[in-house]
Amino acid sequence: MIHTAVLKKEVLQYLSPQPNENFIDCTVGEGGHAEEILLKNKPEGKLLGIDLDPQQIVSSHWLEAHFQNRVTLVNNSYSHLQEIIERKNFPCLPVGRGQIHGILLDLGMSSAQLEGTEKGFTFKIDQGLDMRYNDQMGYLTSEKIVNEWSEEKIEEALREHGEEKFSKKIAKKIFEERKKGRIKTTFQLIEIIKDATPSQYWRGKIHYATRTFQALRIAVNDELENLKKVLPEAISTLSAGGRLVVISFHSLEDRIVKNFLSEEAKKGTIKILTKKPVCSSREETKVNPRARSAKLRAAIKL
Repeated sequence: MIHTAVLKKEVLQYLSPQPNENFIDCTVGEGGHAEEILLKNKPEGKLLGIDLDPQQIVSSHWLEAHFQNRVTLVNNSYSHLQEIIERKNFPCLPVGRGQIHGILLDLGMSSAQLEGTEKGFTFKIDQGLDMRYNDQMGYLTSEKIVNEWSEEKIEEALREHGEEKFSKKIAKKIFEERKKGRIKTTFQLIEIIKDATPSQYWRGKIHYATRTFQALRIAVNDELENLKKVLPEAISTLSAGGRLVVISFHSLEDRIVKNFLSEEAKKGTIKILTKKPVCSSREETKVNPRARSAKLRAAIKL
């Protein structure tokens, strides 16, 4: 499945890239948003593309062939934003007087990550329970969580990171099942979740395992803490008049972004450009169903 970047028109509207300006795409993915920015900030504007998933960097290498020295790609966590900027001396040319005019964070997973890897992100294929975006970023996996964390700690993760209303029952069932043998695959875990939840839950709008898988993925990759870390770094990195655009895909992320922007606006460091989150149009959702949960918030640095 080809990944389609969400809210492309809205990203361009709020980032407002102009010729020779410099931008950072903190989640470059397969380059969908980056391409649009690079078409607008030519002839000499630059883009720094960051992604924690090494496969996503491979998938975005075509940007270098297309836009050449206007693109710098880095396989790292956006939580190290300022360190990456310093190490790469971005932007290294005097174009735009070394300013950074916009930063984008698209927090969604790509189709390739969901269905094209063997990390256990999807319920459709029986895979091992890993869920790390990058194997080099630590030893915690979803298999380790379900087999080695306490029942209480698993329940807390499912409740807080997945907002799973049956977190207690699912954690209890996981704890019971792992006594019989190690839980190693996605299908094993899905069956446990099914056994722990009522039958009407299986017929909901979203798959009954969605919230558990989300919670495990967030815990493995420390996603919420990384988001909390990068937001202040992004604001301090931006030049005056620079814009921050964040696309989130679940309420936990959106709440963090909303609260952060609200606090910064009170301090007078930014002006919020989106009173309410911007959502995808009905037309976009028809073409790209994954866009339905996307929420975009934007601000400009004062």
